[in-house]
Amino acid sequence: QVQLVESGGGLVQPGGSLRLSCTASGSIDGFYSMAWYRQSPGKEREVVARNTPGSTYYPDSVKGRFSMSRDNANNTIDLQMNSLKSEDTAVYYCNTRPSPWASDYWGQGTQVTVSS
Repeated sequence: QVQLVESGGGLVQPGGSLRLSCTASGSIDGFYSMAWYRQSPGKEREVVARNTPGSTYYPDSVKGRFSMSRDNANNTIDLQMNSLKSEDTAVYYCNTRPSPWASDYWGQGTQVTVSS
């Protein structure tokens, strides 16, 4: 069982930056994938960054603005978000899948609000 805890959300003005952090209860070294998702009211949960062996995927909506980093030694993954827009407002969730055939684990989510 893996527990994930997110932190770093909050209120930021358009054009600003935030850094989210996710800490796992145990080692993530060797885990197949680590990812960040978000969900806005009335919308489906969508991936904003996903790291799998050899690659990190970003959808066009955040490419060039968001950057994910993974620290296996400290069991953390961070999401650096720059040039934030109002449409980035959402609850952001940390996600991991230990192997391709394993179940997903989710954090409790952290609210990010982009507003002037």
